[in-house]
Amino acid sequence: MSNGEPANHLSTLQTFTDWVRQAFSFILNPIANYIVKLGIHPNTLTIGGLTGNMIGAYYLSQGNFLLGGIIILLMGPIDALDGATARAKGTVNPWGAFIDSTTDRWSESVILLGLLVHYTTNSETQSAVLVVLALIGSLMVSYSRARAEALGFKANVGVMTRLERYLVLAPALLFGYPLIALWIMAPLANITAVQRILHVRKQWHKHK
Repeated sequence: MSNGEPANHLSTLQTFTDWVRQAFSFILNPIANYIVKLGIHPNTLTIGGLTGNMIGAYYLSQGNFLLGGIIILLMGPIDALDGATARAKGTVNPWGAFIDSTTDRWSESVILLGLLVHYTTNSETQSAVLVVLALIGSLMVSYSRARAEALGFKANVGVMTRLERYLVLAPALLFGYPLIALWIMAPLANITAVQRILHVRKQWHKHK
């Protein structure tokens, strides 16, 4: 989430994630308002989403891609609703943003860990390597943005942010082809991290 971000050198660019959030706000906002009326705290949704992804990851580790994929697919809207609920409740703050971002990293990492356990258990070395590369890329995409924003730069660019990775992986799990998703995620996530590095470098040279 954007709450608590430092001032940046460039104006905010609209990412695909921003566009999706705006496009589906007519659905998310009423649900978020209802959740507020129920007295459910946004952080409860955040932790619930992480717990659900951990359960989904367990089924992935057992080779049950369909059930694991269904659970992970269901957790996606929860990830969107925690931020919408915080805004509806008027409790958007740096602490909530920190918890949200941190659990997002855990969620994605544990999902990939589930796949890694499955492939290593079945001695599928190439597939396990793909999982590790995808994990490295996903973490570097997140870290490069966080570090850039801590220094006052924008880094919300790239071909494969977290939402794109989710949209690639979840359907692939449902249809039983996680390797297709990994072949897409492993290179493109790392390319995205490089794109962000170059984007920050451009800003630095422009404003130094």
